[in-house]
Amino acid sequence: MERRALAAVAVTLLVWSSAFAGIRAGLRAYSPGHLLLARFLVASAAMGAYAWVARIPLPPRHLWGRLCLLGWLGITFYMSALTFGERTVPAAPAGFVVASSPVVSALLALAFLGERLGPRAVAGILLGLVGEGVIALGAGPVGRLGAGMALVAAAAVATAAFFVAEKPLLVRHPPAHVTAWVTWAGTLPFLVFLPGLVRQVEVAPAAATAAVVYLGAVPAALGYVTWGYALSRLPTHRAMSFLYLNPVLAAAIAWVWLGERPGWATWVGGAAVLAGVALVQGRQRAPRAEAVAPGGDLAPPAASGSRS
Repeated sequence: MERRALAAVAVTLLVWSSAFAGIRAGLRAYSPGHLLLARFLVASAAMGAYAWVARIPLPPRHLWGRLCLLGWLGITFYMSALTFGERTVPAAPAGFVVASSPVVSALLALAFLGERLGPRAVAGILLGLVGEGVIALGAGPVGRLGAGMALVAAAAVATAAFFVAEKPLLVRHPPAHVTAWVTWAGTLPFLVFLPGLVRQVEVAPAAATAAVVYLGAVPAALGYVTWGYALSRLPTHRAMSFLYLNPVLAAAIAWVWLGERPGWATWVGGAAVLAGVALVQGRQRAPRAEAVAPGGDLAPPAASGSRS
């Protein structure tokens, strides 16, 4: 595995895992809608500043519709479902549900990107899912399905579909460019929450506002750039398998940040998660994946094998 891709994955995991606790912290003073709008105004501004310095161009017109759909799926819908869901779901169990997305993404990548899974990858995905299940069993009352958990589950499906649909664009365009375009498109629908935002910021405690700013600048802006870089250089199922580590990291961060102390099931399940990721990332003899052509279509497999 390329070292830079591994470093990008590590940064992404750390900042995305902290987002679950950050959302819970922000919701102590902000409504879900105001939190979403404030967070992504910060993220859009950060990406705008970077675009100005790096001279990122506007996207080609023929991509505008596609980028809007990606932004609405991966930013607007995913973040809305997760944020509204975390009104009742603690950070660690929310991380568990979202971390189940590698299973969905692997199936979608198999169907639409031509990626193939070897037996070690399948075993690793299943083991990671078992570990996530152990974590869920230890979540107590949260284990009962409710509106909040259903929203977080919908967020998991949305993010898996988003990353699979985004990958062909990352083959042709720089990850930072795609991230900026998608972030701006996904932020626009949040403007419906604009009424009352200024007043909300004025009365909110500084700690809650700091959490919202952090969510926008770090997990939303930086995290999506580093993840786009990693996803452009790794097969989708291998990159997504790292997300199994999210609930373990989210549990530790929530413990420190919010005092949400994880139980024994988190650590037992976390061990299974780590073993599953090791299986997926280890050497495996998998069938060769078709290459993704610049237009997003599948090209015939090259003689040198799949891109990794």
